[in-house]
Amino acid sequence: MLVAGFPAGSFQTNCYVVAPAAGEECVVIDPGQDAVDGLDEVLREHRLKPVAVLLTHGHIDHMWSVVPVCGARDIPAWIHPDDRELLSDPAKGLSLQTKQMLFGGLEFTEPDDVRELTDGAVMKLAGLEITVDHAPGHTRGSVTFRVPEIMFSGDLLFAGSIGRTDLPGGDYATILRSLATVCLPLPDETTVLPGHGPQTTIGRERATNPYLRGLLDQQASGGDAPPAGPTRGL
Repeated sequence: MLVAGFPAGSFQTNCYVVAPAAGEECVVIDPGQDAVDGLDEVLREHRLKPVAVLLTHGHIDHMWSVVPVCGARDIPAWIHPDDRELLSDPAKGLSLQTKQMLFGGLEFTEPDDVRELTDGAVMKLAGLEITVDHAPGHTRGSVTFRVPEIMFSGDLLFAGSIGRTDLPGGDYATILRSLATVCLPLPDETTVLPGHGPQTTIGRERATNPYLRGLLDQQASGGDAPPAGPTRGL
């Protein structure tokens, strides 16, 4: 399997390209701000043909370039229905400060072809089998994508941290449930490719991430959920 990624735009959101091998069809995950040039470079280097864009959630730093990427290649965008409205109105998912900083006359629309993700679906795209797990908490429609031994975690789980929950649609108790049901059951050797920052593994996060360690302690003792601490994301 071929997985290539690069951080895009001022938010340094990781955009990923996944294919069975070089010279094949591929899917694009989370084309964020100013992602088009970097994506084109990856596609040329590996001789890849995109067949779909997959969005882990609807925050603008993950979907900024979805319309030009889909439009240039006449391919669909996939997003969970609970976040679909953010494609055309991303301000609904942002803080007031971020809205004022970003939206100086900018307008957003949906791609021409938008399809909705469902929890537990196994998507067969570009010769890949991609499992979708609904993982709300950072946003209502956050999902992760899994291929063998790899999870694209979006802004659910990072190296040493988790996604923030203080923006519209976020909820701390909900993201903890998502971490417990989506992340903790995975094998330790599962590679985690997050929406921001370096890759990690489930085993490393199980051992060192204070949120996952707190959930494991809670499961063992029946005690309280881990307290809120530093988080990441837009």
